[in-house]
Amino acid sequence: MIGNLSLDQLRILVTIAETGSFSATGRHLRRAQSAISQSIATLESVQGVRLFDRSGHRPTLTEVGRVLVVQARAVLASAAQFEAMAASTAAGVEPELAIAIDPLVPSAPLIESLRALREAFPYLAVSFSTEGLGGAERRLRNGDAAVALCTLIPTVPDDVIALPLLSVDLRPVVASGHPLAMLDRPATSADLKPFVQLVLSDPVAPDGPSYGVTGSHQWRFVDLARRLDFLLAGFGWCRMPEHLIADHLASGRLVPLELTAELQRTPDTLTIYAAHMQDRALGKAGRWLLDDLTRRLCVG
Repeated sequence: MIGNLSLDQLRILVTIAETGSFSATGRHLRRAQSAISQSIATLESVQGVRLFDRSGHRPTLTEVGRVLVVQARAVLASAAQFEAMAASTAAGVEPELAIAIDPLVPSAPLIESLRALREAFPYLAVSFSTEGLGGAERRLRNGDAAVALCTLIPTVPDDVIALPLLSVDLRPVVASGHPLAMLDRPATSADLKPFVQLVLSDPVAPDGPSYGVTGSHQWRFVDLARRLDFLLAGFGWCRMPEHLIADHLASGRLVPLELTAELQRTPDTLTIYAAHMQDRALGKAGRWLLDDLTRRLCVG
């Protein structure tokens, strides 16, 4: 019961609206027509409204009846979802799956995997957040995310279970009109020193350690898109994920920046991991997602 009405009464109301008659509703629900009529009469009496005009050959919804049928459908749909979610949880599926990703994670394969997750677990509540550098691991640690897709620099922590999914190639680049683009030889530290390096950094600790920093003249960014805007505008140089700059390299807006061996000590690839905390077991959906991502992306 919901207050003074039942889901059965609402189901009967909606079925009458769909079939057009009390008798058809009785046949559809395998009830006597008298039981259908009594259920609606009770509903009208208790709620103090007239749902149907019975003056014609067939009952027709009154104005308030039409409005309440819409509400009844919504209540029935919500009840069905409640039952489905309860059954899913009883089968080992977590009620909610929170996912956090670092900015370096490519979108395309992740979109496909999340679409498959939605199809496999239609009643699963999924929350999703894109974080600044280091943010996905931080959300994992504080319990705001069950799964993080992230870099783990410098190494995988002992309390984290991490599956390597893919490698992201980082390429030093500069806008075609930037002075560094005119060099006809590999750039040295002295060549880079006068110019701004556009650095991706942790928004919570922007002055903390950053990956691949050279020199002291840096502009710091917490998202890749804005850093790319300033890169294309010629404000500095940086290492960018190749999948994000391929079109700009092809068009000539960006050019590769060759560096001397001294500056190439920083690896030109980063590993993206699917990670979860060792002391927090994933539910059925979380395990399914990791398996699906591994099948699609695993670097072996």
